[in-house]
Amino acid sequence: MKPRRRTRPFRKVLIANRGEIACRIIRTCRRMRIKTVAVFSEADEGALHAETADEAVAIGPAPASQSYLRIAALLEAARATKADAIHPGYGFLSENAAFARAVEEAGITFVGPPADAIEIMGDKLAAKELATKAGVNVVPGNTRPAGTAVEAASMADGIGYPVMLKAAAGGGGKGMRIAGSNADVRELFPLASGEAKSSFGDARVFVERYFPSPRHIEVQILADAHGQCISLGERECSIQRRHQKVFEEAPAPRFEPEVRRRMEKQAVALAKAVGYRSAGTVEFIVDSEGEFHFLEMNTRLQVEHPVTEQVTGVDLVEEMLRVAAGEPLRLRQQDMPRDAGWAIEARVYAEDAERGFVPSVGRIRRLTTPPTLAGNGVRIDTGVVEGSEITPHYDPMIAKVITYGKDRQTAVRSMQAALDGFYIRGPRTNVTFLAGVARTGRFEQGDLDTGFLDTEYPDGYQPPLPRGETRDVLIAVAALVQQTEESRVGPPPELQAREAVVMLGEEAVPCTVRATDGGCDVEVGDRQLAVRSTWRPGQVVFHGQVNAKSVVIQIDPAVEGWTFTHAGVTTRTLVRTPAIAALAVHMPKKTLPDRSNRLCSPMPGLVISIAVAEGDEVRAGQVIAVVEAMKAENQLRAERDGVIQKIGVKAGDNIAAEEVIAEFA
Repeated sequence: MKPRRRTRPFRKVLIANRGEIACRIIRTCRRMRIKTVAVFSEADEGALHAETADEAVAIGPAPASQSYLRIAALLEAARATKADAIHPGYGFLSENAAFARAVEEAGITFVGPPADAIEIMGDKLAAKELATKAGVNVVPGNTRPAGTAVEAASMADGIGYPVMLKAAAGGGGKGMRIAGSNADVRELFPLASGEAKSSFGDARVFVERYFPSPRHIEVQILADAHGQCISLGERECSIQRRHQKVFEEAPAPRFEPEVRRRMEKQAVALAKAVGYRSAGTVEFIVDSEGEFHFLEMNTRLQVEHPVTEQVTGVDLVEEMLRVAAGEPLRLRQQDMPRDAGWAIEARVYAEDAERGFVPSVGRIRRLTTPPTLAGNGVRIDTGVVEGSEITPHYDPMIAKVITYGKDRQTAVRSMQAALDGFYIRGPRTNVTFLAGVARTGRFEQGDLDTGFLDTEYPDGYQPPLPRGETRDVLIAVAALVQQTEESRVGPPPELQAREAVVMLGEEAVPCTVRATDGGCDVEVGDRQLAVRSTWRPGQVVFHGQVNAKSVVIQIDPAVEGWTFTHAGVTTRTLVRTPAIAALAVHMPKKTLPDRSNRLCSPMPGLVISIAVAEGDEVRAGQVIAVVEAMKAENQLRAERDGVIQKIGVKAGDNIAAEEVIAEFA
C-alpha cells in the first residue's frame, strides 16, 4: 500500500497547457490541496480549463505561436501569480528543453525531467545512440541525418526497403513518410523535411528500417532524483491512423511475459542512462518475429496515461509533482500489481473519419457523455462542455473515454457501451468510427498491429451497414420508440399483436409488435426480440435491453422518423403500417445534385501546396492539394477521374471550410 502523505509538495502550480490535460492536472492538484493557475489564449477565453482553475491568466492571441508557445508569457504569468511550479502537460512546450531550462533559471520548479534528458531524447538520433550504448535493442538504420534526397535514397538502399523517413526532432507522426523504393525516397524526402521544419523548426530527417504492421508497445517508467527508477508496465498502442494513436490499453493483449520482462528492463536501463527524473514513456515496436526495437522516448506525460493509472492505482500526475519537489519514489518495483485488471482508452476527436480523418471545427451544440458512476468502470477525461468551440488553432481532441474491468472482455464491453452513449453534436466527430472499430472481431480478440485500420478498411473507412445482431437491435428499438411516441398522443397501445414495417434506410422489414409491461415484443421472421426500456421522447440516448442484453443507442429526430446510431452504424429509421409502406414504394425518390466535379476543403486552413495544374488529367484518389489545419497536414484527393478545369486557390492562401479548391471537367 502507498503511504499517506499529509504534506503538499507545492503551494501553487501553473499549467502551461489547455483543454483536457489541463483539466486533468487541475483535478489532482485540487485533491492534493494545491492551488492552480490556468493560462488561456483569446480563443480559449471562457474554456473549461480556465474556468476550473483557481486563477486564470490571458497570454496572447489564438495562434499557439503567440500564446501557448511563448515562453516569456508563461514565465510572466507564473511570476505574477507567484506559482512555485509549472506543469507542461503534453504537447506544446512539454518536451522543449529550452522551456525547462528557462523555468528552472527563473527559480520555478519544472514538473518534468531535466532539460538535458529532454534534449537528448528529443533528438531521435542522439536517443538512438544512447539507447545502443545502454544495451537497448534499436531499429536498424542510420544515426546521422540525410542532407539531400539523393543521400537519403543511398542510405535507404543500404538499409533495405521499406524504410521510414523520420524527423530527428519529431513526434506525434509529424515529419514521417514510408518509402518502398529509391524513387519513393527521392519524392518523399522534401515532404518529410518540410513538415519537420514547419512542425519542429528542425528540418533534419534520418532513415531507418520500416517494419510493416508491427505492434506498437510502450513502457511507462517513473524515476526520482535519488537514482530510483521503476516500470509501471506496458501499454498497447497499435491501432493508429497517420501514425497517431486511436485506441490504447494496458496491459498489452497476447504479449509474452518474457518479452515484457526484457522490454521493461531495457526501458528502465535507458531512463537511468539519460539521468531521467519524472514520469516518462519508452516506446518500442515489435516485429512479426516477436522481437522488439526501441522507437523513441517521450519525456512527458502521455495522452494514454490513464490506462496505466487504472490498472496500477497510481496517480501519475501526483507522482510527477512529488518527484519534482525532490521526494524519493514512494513506490517500489515489487509494489507494482500484475493481473490487476484491464483498461482501454479511446480518443474522441473532432474529425471526419469518412473523409480521411480531416479535422472538423464548430461549436458543440449538445454533449451527453456516458455515466461515470462509482464502480461502473468508465472514466471520461475532457476539456469541453456544451457550448465549447472547436477551433482550427489546436489539436481537435475532445475527450478520452477510458473503461476498466477485471479482464479484457469486460473492458471491451464497457467501451462498446460507452461509445454508443457518447452523444456529441456540432462538429463532425470520430465517435461512430470508434464504436465500429470496437465491434470488429479482431479488436474483440485483441489481434492488433499498426496495420489494423488498413486491413479492416482497405478502401478507407466507411460506416458499416446494419447486419446481424445490430440489425435486430435497431428494429426492436424502433418498434418501442414508435410505441412510446404514440402513447403520448393517444390511449396506451393495445396488447394484441399488430403488424408493422420497420424501415432501416431503404430496407423494409415486416414485423409483428405486441405491447408488454415496460416495453414490447417484436417478431421478425422466426426471431423473437423482447425490448424493455424506460426511454422517454426527447431523450437523445436510449438505454434498455433487447433479449435481456443491455443496449445503448443515440436517437436524433428526423423529418420523418429518427436517425439511430449504434455499434458504428448510423441509419434513418421509421415505422410504418403495412398499408402505408406499400404506398410509399411508389413515391418518387429525390435525387441529390452531383457535386463530385468539385474538390472543396473540409475545414479552414492554410494551403501548403497544389499538386496539379489546370488541364491536368487526374485519377480518383490522386492528391490535389495539401492543407494544414489543427497542427496537421491533410492531403485532399480527387474523388473521381477527370480533367482539372479550374484551380481556385494557390499555395499560401488561407481558405474557409467548403471553399472550392479545384473543379473538374
